Amino acid sequence: MSWERQIHVKSPAELDEMREAGRINATVLATVRALLQPGVSTADLNAAAEKVLRSHGCFSPFKGYGSPPFPASITVSINEELVHGIPNSKRKLKQGDIVSIDCGTVYNGFVGDSAFTAGVGEISPEAVKLLQVTEQALQAAIDKMRPGNRTGDVSLAIQQVVEEAGYFVTREYTGHGVGRQMHEGPQVPNYGMAGRGLPLRPGMTIALEPMVLIGTETTRVKADQWTVVSADSSLTAHFEHSVAVTENDPLILTVL
Repeated sequence: MSWERQIHVKSPAELDEMREAGRINATVLATVRALLQPGVSTADLNAAAEKVLRSHGCFSPFKGYGSPPFPASITVSINEELVHGIPNSKRKLKQGDIVSIDCGTVYNGFVGDSAFTAGVGEISPEAVKLLQVTEQALQAAIDKMRPGNRTGDVSLAIQQVVEEAGYFVTREYTGHGVGRQMHEGPQVPNYGMAGRGLPLRPGMTIALEPMVLIGTETTRVKADQWTVVSADSSLTAHFEHSVAVTENDPLILTVL
């Protein structure tokens, strides 16, 4: 991917716009989450997301992104699919699946970007633990989004939570700055070293996204040229929030 790497520090007014983009994005994800039932197609989930986006006069930066152009407004990744799953009408959710939904929303030129993983009905204890650990890793990263810390401190917080649970973080896909572009600087991997990387300062906005695999850090891309799966077909999970550094506590932008 060719990303705009320049870091854009946001003004208070710009953070207000990003907060509204994030609120709408959270509304989309809540709508989709309520539809996670056996028999629902992944295309149905995308259609529901697009209806909410249209109702707010927004669109997703995912659709048409990249090469080949991504064909949908959300990604739907199931079980061993880590990220970038393409919705389609033939793929139906099944009891016990875990489903990762990632969505972006463009509002007044600013992007909100967030994701969650959830179960379809009752899921295995192994899957429950995976979701808990991945969400804990996201919270640990959010807690490090403070002036005086560096991006390496954020990355290490994710890595420590995941590896202490016996799981793996991807080394190939990362968190990233977000703002007027879906991908801005800095790049924030899910592994790192304390005290390394760029210093955090108020107005920086980063999409933090732990991507966790049970059995291996190795991934491969399916023939559709988008869907990323674990190399050993083990379960995966993905949680994400767009977060702003402030003078005080971190500000989660992608919540209702």
